[in-house]
Amino acid sequence: MIARDKAAAGRQRSRQLNRQDARREQGPLRAMKRVTTIDDLRELHRRNTPRAFFDYVDRGSYAEETLRANRADFEHYKFRQKILVDVDARSTATTILGEPAAAPLILAPVGLTGMQWGDGEIHACRAAQKMGVPFTLSTMSICSLEDVAAHVDKPFWFQLYVMRDRGFVKALIERAIAVKCSALVLTVDLQVIGQRHQDIKNGMTVPPELRLKNLIDIALRPAWIASVMRGKRRTFGNLMGHLKGVDSVKSLSQWTNSQFDPTLSWKDVDWIRSIWPGKLIIKGILEEGDAGMAIKTGADAIVVSNHGGRQLDGAPSAISMLARIAQAVGGDTELMFDSGIRSGQDVMRALALGAKSCMIGRAYIYGLGAAGEAGVAKAIDIISKELLTTMGLCGVNRVSDIGPQVLMDM
Repeated sequence: MIARDKAAAGRQRSRQLNRQDARREQGPLRAMKRVTTIDDLRELHRRNTPRAFFDYVDRGSYAEETLRANRADFEHYKFRQKILVDVDARSTATTILGEPAAAPLILAPVGLTGMQWGDGEIHACRAAQKMGVPFTLSTMSICSLEDVAAHVDKPFWFQLYVMRDRGFVKALIERAIAVKCSALVLTVDLQVIGQRHQDIKNGMTVPPELRLKNLIDIALRPAWIASVMRGKRRTFGNLMGHLKGVDSVKSLSQWTNSQFDPTLSWKDVDWIRSIWPGKLIIKGILEEGDAGMAIKTGADAIVVSNHGGRQLDGAPSAISMLARIAQAVGGDTELMFDSGIRSGQDVMRALALGAKSCMIGRAYIYGLGAAGEAGVAKAIDIISKELLTTMGLCGVNRVSDIGPQVLMDM
């Protein structure tokens, strides 16, 4: 009886959420009519969202050398145009970890998504599922695992940070199992947190630090205030209420800052494997040797990534390392790519260099901040259509046919 009541309450809240979203998205949807690129979504996001939260997504660590390289290095790879090839039957459909997907795209884990738009993780997951691609919920999300599961129809992926408190980590994995997450994404490049200067300058906390300039910035964005206030939570949903002695935002912040674990090692991957029964993806690979070690753990997939230029500044761009890692891996595991994707052309380049699919992070968050769920769907649609057109101009019909032949010899 209790279970039925909870399910009914969840369905009622979901219906209420849909009605609220339909009303509050009318203004942003009008602006969306002129959107043609991810950069257009970025500009709308910048206008709609307080600077601290926009910069949290948009900026990188230290001097942002790697952040810039992640974008600039894509342009080094030029396409080989092919003409008079029948491309009438082309499709972006593919498989990701053995499951059908409408495009070789995955929504990457992004912390604080629910502070870009109220209940942002729920909206992003809904958009991804409607568009036929996987969504990954971050450990540092605003909406909890249970919140998202109650408002979507299909399983989603969960991203795990390994904390010092292994008991909490085990419980978190068990919660992901309980809500039927279909894959676990283990992030391995955050043992030590790279400093993001702009976050410090902006007083970036959750809730935001009460500086005068922050208050003015927030006050100038009433639509954002209304959106976030209608959201169920405004702090880390996967953490708050699940930790002993942590009962305020301040104590939660102190706990979080002390918990990222510099002792994390390959042995911990084996330990996680002993708890998690499903598909395991290791994210944060930027070197051939580490790729080989990840394969030895039995990972179902690895993600070539430098954390979007938010960790080791001065590291090479992810796209510049992709072909080398793909050659080292061969066919021993599924290869995914992350860090720098802003267009379908970027996706095409990554697939040509050996990736089977690509994670997008900033690209869909720009859409979320621009227009909520509809903005996320728009971001996916833009990239998918750009990929489809690029395939046609390169004489390719299927995602599986994309390879080095679509690029000019370097």
